[in-house]
Amino acid sequence: MAMERRAKAATETGIYLFVLLGIVVGINVLSHGCGAIRGVYGRFDATRTERFTLSQGSGRLLGTLKQPMDVEVYVTRGLAKLDAFVFDLEDLLKEYERAGGGKFRYKLIEPKTDEQREAAKEAGLREAAFGEGSETGEDQASIKQGYMGIVFKYGSEKDTIPILSPERTDGLEFWITNKIRELRDKADNISHRIGVLSGKDEIKLTEANLIAGQGGRGGPSMQSIIQQAFPFYKFEDVDLKGGDTEIDEGIVGLIITQPGKELTSKELRRIDQFVMRGRSLLVVAGAANLKSSESTMKASLNLQGLDKLLSGYGLEVSKDVAMDWGRLMRLPMMTQSGNVQWIFLPGIAQVQYLPGITAEQQMLDNSFAAFFRIDEIAFPYPSSVTLHADKQPDAKLSVVARTSPRTTVVSGESAELRPSADVRPQPPFEQRAIAAVVEGKLKRAMDPPAESDGIEVPVTSAADARVLVIASGQFLANPFARAGQGPDLGPQFAMMGNIGGDEMLQAISQPYAQKYLTTTILALKNTLDWMSGDSDLIAVSAKILGEPNLTYANIQPPNLTENASEDEIKAEIERVKAARKKTQTSVQWTLTLLLPAMFGLLGIGLWHLREKKRSTLSLD
Repeated sequence: MAMERRAKAATETGIYLFVLLGIVVGINVLSHGCGAIRGVYGRFDATRTERFTLSQGSGRLLGTLKQPMDVEVYVTRGLAKLDAFVFDLEDLLKEYERAGGGKFRYKLIEPKTDEQREAAKEAGLREAAFGEGSETGEDQASIKQGYMGIVFKYGSEKDTIPILSPERTDGLEFWITNKIRELRDKADNISHRIGVLSGKDEIKLTEANLIAGQGGRGGPSMQSIIQQAFPFYKFEDVDLKGGDTEIDEGIVGLIITQPGKELTSKELRRIDQFVMRGRSLLVVAGAANLKSSESTMKASLNLQGLDKLLSGYGLEVSKDVAMDWGRLMRLPMMTQSGNVQWIFLPGIAQVQYLPGITAEQQMLDNSFAAFFRIDEIAFPYPSSVTLHADKQPDAKLSVVARTSPRTTVVSGESAELRPSADVRPQPPFEQRAIAAVVEGKLKRAMDPPAESDGIEVPVTSAADARVLVIASGQFLANPFARAGQGPDLGPQFAMMGNIGGDEMLQAISQPYAQKYLTTTILALKNTLDWMSGDSDLIAVSAKILGEPNLTYANIQPPNLTENASEDEIKAEIERVKAARKKTQTSVQWTLTLLLPAMFGLLGIGLWHLREKKRSTLSLD
């Protein structure tokens, strides 16, 4: 009897194993044998943001290609971190290839020969050293030298992503899709028309106000830099002429820089009419109005009517200037007597991304497209922004930049903003929002007048619309170069260089330009992408960036109070980093030791049960 039971058990076990083997073979045949090219292969992504599948926007972009795009991907392997990154990168490239329908072809290259390394260098890729710390000690590390970049070829055009960071994979689709779009636009001569409001004594994007000594004399401007690097963006002046002129429907986005004249109700309704078409609006303006070549830097506080429009979108800009003392910029200045004098610049908000703090306290939302992966950026003389979600119930309102909690405000009719060693804070302190965005189905901001003005503005937007407010009129300028430059004496004196001007402001403008202008230019370019892209392309960044990081619920976030100094804030951040590292180490050892121990105990328990059953069996 015992022999029969054992034979029966062996037969059943064999059948189960055979069935299991058949299932595994069948799944592999379906997933690999048929293949995506024949349309049988499928994937299901259960993540909330579809993190592991290509977005529809990227797929539709590939569908617009008129000819194949060839992509050479140079990679370096040999470290666990690099191998994992290359695996994820190739998995994403396969998704592009499947969605491209033959229009996207990639080749993975691991340059090992001198010829391959020279080809990578000639293509514009940058060789780098990739390091990986040891799991057993912080003083040990492994280093690999090589390339990690992508070369794109489309028609007669060629472009690169010169280096990729193996530290992060969450932005890969964002960068690859945007590079495909840039290359397509260049090769197929596709341009995106961006309107810039004119005729209001505004701070122009064409002003040469970035470097001291070159104002009005052929120096670089924001517009010239963008157009040279990204020629598919076409800037066009938009003069509303008191509201009698309608904004061209072919313009995809409108930029309003700091106006020097009041906008009329008809002009505001024209702007509202434009937004209700489902278009994008960027407002780079606050309350502080500073004139060019005005070295006293005495600002008049006036929103020039923009507050009427923006408050209707749920973005209230206050008539004030935020002075940030928690992230205080200090610059040394040499006096005539040879002593060093420190100049305080609380009016320059040094907005920084701080890891490990709550979204309500975060200073810079670098998951937002305009500030994507930017760690720090300057907002000169910003105004406070307050959100009113009840005014736009069908849209999403969010703050994308804040000052530190140790911020005061200057209000009234004017403000003295010239850098000084004597300026002191005037409490109370409070964290202030200085940039915010509203996206979605927007309601019109301006109510129709009692008597018809001939401007028809729909009650709600025809499609999803977007309004971004950066409440800093000097955000796209160098405020010290602009205020400190000498007067413009006309083209006949251009060869004489900069005449006059304020030496202190010009000296301050140099370190400001070196530290902040690069990120400001990048932020403007990102914003143009955000303004001109359709909803699918915007979803590329939203999907990738929206995936939340791991949270550490048992770790107290940084204590960013209004009384915390800059050093105390840094100390709090270091404390959080140390606590997170301790938690990660605990989790690592738990997974390494506890789970195997549990399986071992389970095995011992099952063995004891089996032995107990055997002891009770009889041969009768």
